[in-house]
Amino acid sequence: MKKCRIVFSLLLCAAMLFTASAVPAAAGGANGRIDYTITSPYADVDWDGTNQYKTALHTHTNASDGDITLKESIETHYLQGFDIVATTDHGINNKSWVKAEDSDYHLIHDMLALLKRNEGELVYLGNSGTFDNCGARYTLTREANGDDYLTVNGDGAVRTILRLPNGIENNAVSINAHVNSWFCDYQDNGVNDYVDALKGVTKAGGVCVINHPGEYTKARNDLTEDEAYVESDPIYRYYINKFYGLLQQYPVCIGVDVNSKGDGRTRYDRKLWDIMLTRSTPGGKNIFAIASSDAHQASVINTGYSRLLMTELNSAQARKALESGQFFACSYCNGNQKDLENILEYLEKYYGTDGELYAKVNETVEAMRTRVQNVADGTEKKKSSAASPLRLIDENGYFNGEETFITAVTADNDADTITVKTDNAKLVRFIADGKVIAVMKADEGTCTLDLNEYADKLGAYVRAEVFGEGGFLYTQPLLLRYDGMPEAREYRWINVPVIDALFAEVRRLFTILTR
Repeated sequence: MKKCRIVFSLLLCAAMLFTASAVPAAAGGANGRIDYTITSPYADVDWDGTNQYKTALHTHTNASDGDITLKESIETHYLQGFDIVATTDHGINNKSWVKAEDSDYHLIHDMLALLKRNEGELVYLGNSGTFDNCGARYTLTREANGDDYLTVNGDGAVRTILRLPNGIENNAVSINAHVNSWFCDYQDNGVNDYVDALKGVTKAGGVCVINHPGEYTKARNDLTEDEAYVESDPIYRYYINKFYGLLQQYPVCIGVDVNSKGDGRTRYDRKLWDIMLTRSTPGGKNIFAIASSDAHQASVINTGYSRLLMTELNSAQARKALESGQFFACSYCNGNQKDLENILEYLEKYYGTDGELYAKVNETVEAMRTRVQNVADGTEKKKSSAASPLRLIDENGYFNGEETFITAVTADNDADTITVKTDNAKLVRFIADGKVIAVMKADEGTCTLDLNEYADKLGAYVRAEVFGEGGFLYTQPLLLRYDGMPEAREYRWINVPVIDALFAEVRRLFTILTR
């Protein structure tokens, strides 16, 4: 009996040692909890005194390759509730909405006319006028602060829209190496690489973002997220290293576009964002994400946008919001099957299968599952990309429901919690190191993530994605510091300008052949 007790005691001690060794090294502190330091881009936002301005950061007109005139574009932005609009035609720095000559728009427009590729005459706003479709009257004025404001009187209600200065999509004739910039007088129409634009914007003192990287890498053509941005793939590793290196080397580039133009080509660019965040955040470097429409047609204008957090409507505060990460990326569209599968699972778990919203998500997911299966069976071409994205707006681009909002993002460094407050949301999904670590029911308006409950899943950042009837909303990342966190490391990168776009075609062909 005594021997049994001794054996039992030894086994118990061994079990205790095994259990102790399984506890993460970081799990020190009071009551076994980790002491986290959370750095939030929203830390100094006064949520009661701050407005959220619906902002179009990337949109086109027939001055370059859009189908609509500037006047038609601005009218549609007005009707769809935008407060700030940046006109970002290819290779043309926007300096005015009054007339084409103020922005040299006639240069590229006339060149496209020679190629029979423009969409008719340029139509600008002038200093005042009436919108053709809705009949609202407007005036366009330049205030003492240098900003241009469009004041629209429609149905007795007066609204004001700020023109974001110097909008442009750089590298007009490159192979999709597009960089959007604002706030500086820079443009270059040569056959350029990202580096050329980033150097130019840096020298001119502007702010910029890398547009739709999935267009350049051809990740847009991958059938599933598992195929996209695979770090063991040498070509994808090259692209990841390149974009990461650009963002490290040029601080004027605040980040990347992760959801634009209905999310068909950006559907996997959120994965790229997370890969770069996993690299950058241990060293304290944040990377922000925008969403936009990149609209070339009126029906696309409302697909994606960003909500800038500002107390006053002016370009100085807009710049501050972009540079500090005090904004949300928003879209009515999602083309990522992995995202939608996860959302569908938790909609059913928390709300059941009734309702129009569940039906829309389910229909999209089923179409995506069918496409993947058909490619596997050989009934669809192996080169097929994923099925069409979920779209929560009508065919004309209008949203006809109740909007979804993030009303606050707060971090409590004493309690080690992150709280996201919402209005008309269904789910809040928390992401760390590219993985969904928690999905919470959001219909009561407040979701709080206790970091210690997810200690084994954390790296150096957490971000949140909110989903509701009014679409998909992305917070900027909140950075974490704690004992035992991932160590910062260096990543070497090289750049093969312009012709490296051909690498994507090689990888795409290889992927098709090996499916």
